Amino acid sequence: MLGMGCDRGVSLETLNTALDQALEKISQSRDAVMALASIDKKNDETALLELAAQQSWPLHFFSAAQLAQVEVPNPSAVVMKYMGTPAVAEAAAILAAQASMQDLLVEKHKYRGADGKNATVSIVKRSFKNER
Repeated sequence: MLGMGCDRGVSLETLNTALDQALEKISQSRDAVMALASIDKKNDETALLELAAQQSWPLHFFSAAQLAQVEVPNPSAVVMKYMGTPAVAEAAAILAAQASMQDLLVEKHKYRGADGKNATVSIVKRSFKNER
C-alpha cells in the first residue's frame, strides 16, 4: 500500500521518480503496489490522478481528521500547518492498508523534483487479520 503527499502542481515525473526511489529502497517493483492513498485535499491533483490511472491502482483519499488520528514515526509541523494533519503519506498508507506504524516498509521518502516540487512516499505492508 502506497501513501503519497505532494506539493500542489507537482509533475508526474516528480511523482514517478519519488515512487521508484522508494520502491528501490525495499527491492520492490510497481507490481507489488495494490493501491495509492493521499489526503482528500489532493483529490484534484492532476499528477496524482494520472499516476493512479496509468498504473490502474485504486486511489483512496482520507480527510485531515482521519489522517491526524494515525500514529506515525515522522510527524511534520509544516504538514500540520498547511494540511491540518501531522502526516499525509505515512498516515494515508497506514489507513489504506488497515495496518499500523509497525507495518511501514518505507517511512517517509522525500524527493524534490526538477520542477522544484516535493513528493513524499510511504509504503506499508498490507496486513491480513488471519495472518500468523
